[in-house]
Amino acid sequence: MYLSNNGVIMPAVGLGSWQSKPNEVYDAVLIAIKAGYRHIDTAYVYRNEKEVGLAIKNSGVPREELFVTTKLWNTSHRPDLVESAMNASLENLQLDYVDLYLMHWPVAFKASKSNFPKDENSNIILDPTMDYIHTYSAMEKLVELRKARAIGVSNFNIEKLDRLLKNCKLPPAVNQVELHPYFSQPDLVDFCQKNGVHVMAYSPLGSTGSPVMEEPIVLDIAERNNATPAQVLLSWGIRRGCSVIPKSVTPSRIISNFQVIELTERDFNALQTMTKTNVPQRLLDPSSIWGVDIYGSVNKSNL
Repeated sequence: MYLSNNGVIMPAVGLGSWQSKPNEVYDAVLIAIKAGYRHIDTAYVYRNEKEVGLAIKNSGVPREELFVTTKLWNTSHRPDLVESAMNASLENLQLDYVDLYLMHWPVAFKASKSNFPKDENSNIILDPTMDYIHTYSAMEKLVELRKARAIGVSNFNIEKLDRLLKNCKLPPAVNQVELHPYFSQPDLVDFCQKNGVHVMAYSPLGSTGSPVMEEPIVLDIAERNNATPAQVLLSWGIRRGCSVIPKSVTPSRIISNFQVIELTERDFNALQTMTKTNVPQRLLDPSSIWGVDIYGSVNKSNL
C-alpha cells in the first residue's frame, strides 16, 4: 500500500485494462478481485468502463474496499468539458466517485464526439489554445465535488510536471507513466518522489512478448525464487517505491501477477544493472501519429 500526498491509500498492485476487449475485461476484473486485487485501472478511451463497472458491481466486494482509476481523454481538456467527461465515466462505471482521476495525456485534441478528431488529410486535430494547467485546474474542482478522491496526471515528463506543480492548488497525487527495466526513467521517478508525487507504472512487464521477460538476469532470479519472470519484474517496480498495474485477461497470469515476491538486495541490484546496460526503450509514444512532440527534450535525452 502507498499513501498519496492527500492521504488516499493506494494498493501497490492493480489490474490494468488497456487493450482489454470489453467482452474479456468483465471476466478479468472479476477474477482479479477474487484473487485479492483492490485496484482496477481503466480509462474513458479504453471503451471498457461499462464492463469494468459491471464487474465491480457484481464482485460482491464493498465499494469502499476498492480503488478505481479512470482518465480524462484528450478531447475533453477544455475546462467547461471536464466535469461532463467525469460524469460520463461515472455513469459508465456505475459509481458515485472514483478514487483517482488522471489527465491521460498532456495533449489537447479538438473537442469532438470522436476520440480521435481528424482533418481532411486524416491528421489529428489538436487544440493549441488549450493549456493543461487550465485543464488540471478544472479537475481540482472534482475533488471538491467528491467525484474524485484524488487527481493526478499520466505521461508527464519532468518539465511538464514541474510547471504543473508551480501552477496548481492541489498537487497531483500520481504520475502514471511507462516503467520497466528497459525504460526505468530514474530521473523522473526521483523528481516525483522528491516532490510528493507517487509514480504508478504502466507496462511494468514491457510490451506483449517483450524480451525483458527473457533476460538471463530475470530468468535466474525467477528460478532461484520459484517465481515467474513477471513476478520478478513487478517486485522490482514495487521495490523502487512505485505501484504497478500489469494488464492481462488470462486467469492464471492475473492471479500469479498479484503474488509479488520480496527481492533480496543482491537481486534488486542485479536488475538495476540491467537498466543501465540497455539503451532506454520507450514502448508507447504516439507523438508521430498525433503530430505533437509529447516528451520534448526529456524524451530526446532518454530520461
